[in-house]
Amino acid sequence: MTEIDDPDHAGVAGTWHITDMEMWDEDYFNRQVQAYIRIQERGTGSFQFGFVSGSIDGYIEECGSGPRFRFTWEGRDEMDPVTGGGWLEPGTGEEAEGMIKFHQGDRSRFTARKAS
Repeated sequence: MTEIDDPDHAGVAGTWHITDMEMWDEDYFNRQVQAYIRIQERGTGSFQFGFVSGSIDGYIEECGSGPRFRFTWEGRDEMDPVTGGGWLEPGTGEEAEGMIKFHQGDRSRFTARKAS
């Protein structure tokens, strides 16, 4: 995999609403707010689903299927500090799929739609 220097992060910059998660149902992941991942043009950002929220630091890499935004994150699960990693891969149109992982813990694939 090759890291790409792309100021718009290959179309991933913006807010993505999480629409489905493999490990958690919609009642949980939208409990406090509409679950989201927000990526800024410099590769930083934030996310929240359920009671988990954090800040993101990432970059674009070229994978076999195209560009993928790979990130690490740190934040909180309720009151507990947590860290992890993940990725977001734009699909066709305004859809994307990805994965978020807790360090030494759960991981979940997810789908998302770019907010208007």
